[in-house]
Amino acid sequence: MQLARTFLSLSVALGLLVLSALPGLVGSAAAQQQEKRIAFVVGNAAYAKVPLATTANDAGLVAQQLQAAGFDVIGARDLDGDTLRKSFHDFVEKAQADPANTVAMVYLGGYGMQLAGENYFIPVDANITHDTDVPVEGLRVSDYTRQLGALQLKASVIVLDAARPQPFLEGGPSIASGLALVEPENNMLIAFNAAPGTIAPNEDGPYGVYAQALSEMIRTGGLSLPDVFDRVRLRVSETSKGAQVPWDAQKITAQFTFFDRAPDAPPTQGPADQVAAIRTKPMRDLGAQDAYTAAIERDTIQGYEDFLAAYPGDPMARRVHAILAARREAITWRHTYLIDTPAAYWSYLRRYPGGWHAEDARRRLAILTSPLDPPPSFAMIDYDVPPPPPDEMAYVDRPVMYFGDPEWGFAPPPPPPEFFLPPPPPDFVVLTPPFAPVGLFILPQPVFVPVPVFVRPPVYVAAPPNNVIYNNIHNTTVINNVINKPPAAPTQATFAAAAATGATGAGPQLPHSVQQQATLINSGQKQMPQHAFVRTPAKTATPQVIPANAPANALQKGSELPKGNELRRNELQKNALPVPGTKGGPPAAPGTTGPGAGTPSQRFENRATPGAPQGTPPATTPGGSDQ
Repeated sequence: MQLARTFLSLSVALGLLVLSALPGLVGSAAAQQQEKRIAFVVGNAAYAKVPLATTANDAGLVAQQLQAAGFDVIGARDLDGDTLRKSFHDFVEKAQADPANTVAMVYLGGYGMQLAGENYFIPVDANITHDTDVPVEGLRVSDYTRQLGALQLKASVIVLDAARPQPFLEGGPSIASGLALVEPENNMLIAFNAAPGTIAPNEDGPYGVYAQALSEMIRTGGLSLPDVFDRVRLRVSETSKGAQVPWDAQKITAQFTFFDRAPDAPPTQGPADQVAAIRTKPMRDLGAQDAYTAAIERDTIQGYEDFLAAYPGDPMARRVHAILAARREAITWRHTYLIDTPAAYWSYLRRYPGGWHAEDARRRLAILTSPLDPPPSFAMIDYDVPPPPPDEMAYVDRPVMYFGDPEWGFAPPPPPPEFFLPPPPPDFVVLTPPFAPVGLFILPQPVFVPVPVFVRPPVYVAAPPNNVIYNNIHNTTVINNVINKPPAAPTQATFAAAAATGATGAGPQLPHSVQQQATLINSGQKQMPQHAFVRTPAKTATPQVIPANAPANALQKGSELPKGNELRRNELQKNALPVPGTKGGPPAAPGTTGPGAGTPSQRFENRATPGAPQGTPPATTPGGSDQ
């Protein structure tokens, strides 16, 4: 009996020991889980009405950088509505396989439109002649962001490089231009190439400034997701001379970097403590130029108001007023739209009788069978932002909000100080045009610039299948002889055959639904889509040969820059964007009206806390949104 009791005691003790060790074992196993990275990249350029020169190239460039960072990328150009929806649906299903260890990224380049608080990405076959066509013909982005948010992924990133002058609606009821301010789902970052409600001008290429800046920051290494997009905003503002100010909102809690940066790598900015101190300083304690850069980096209502309070007479004050006007109107509209009552729409129209969303408000009042004019007993709803001051209304009472509008005569912004934004690497100032596409729907293949040797994908990233770029980001022999080898001149047969197999050389694979469509075209069971014959002026690449013993960040031929920071700025300005209505610039889109869709106050701005360490979640309000 005593022996039995002893055995029982030992068994219990052993069981308790095993149970106590389980959390450590589970934690160790979890730490060894590999991070799966997947991406869906689309570049729509061949629109019948007004083709876009850079968007297919932009998608190819972003896809290439994501491949280098370990993403399993599917990508295509010039997708019609049916194929676009099927491809997006397939991508969401792919993300369901292992959501807790998956980072998903979506990049959509082309035309975007907003209507009644929703954003739509426009397929190349869309037939939009009236405002009611937008939700029918366009792909409603929130349908897919909600699906990705519900999966509880490790992180997801949605990039809409689509805020441009829309050419579809001419006359009739007006709609707000640009994209609507939205709130991301948990563990999600949403980014626009231009601030909500504003537009970026169409570009000649070979690449758009936003895609090039995003690609530069992806491959910098060592940057958290919020840092990547803060730097993108600064670089695009600098390169476009302030004409384009990107925007992002995030609720990212997981630590994520596209690339790691070796400890002995050259610093990407000044000493960390100095940078943190400057970034958190009050505007009044910074010089005017540094304060303007800080306001653009922080990109909050409070930051812009602090700049105006500190430097009301500075040449940049008028530009900040315009940025603030667009953001305040966008926030007011989103608050209105979320409440969705007659009193809310009457309140918006009281503040902005000629605002960008005035027609949206009137449409909703008609749907709610309410009169356009409020009753005498009407009481304004409470907004989280104060009414616009009179000097802001001059910016709101225009059909389209474009920060480079020549009628405003804004002074160009100062170059960002290097402790905020270091100069771009010389090999990413002037990029070689991509090779011509080798098949229907296949993205153009850019000339690959080697990644610096001190920048590498994190060791925990699961290697994507059949990715020659990921496996050779520093290997100049493979880069010269395989990745940057010009493809054979395509014929109609090779166009269809390449698309049918999804074969793209070093580029991303086609989505399965796109391959199916190409197979039907190749077999004669389906006609070549009409948009396939829309062509924009093509520029082909001269392959770059990089010496095998050259440093991994060797300059491309012809891209060497003159020495000195001021000369580098001059080189950047050569690529600056023409403004609408000026010689060389795109015309303002007819029938459009300006900015964005807002949210109740700053809590929908979703900015990370200045100076917060990587992976620190922003503070939240009781409503669950970020300050």
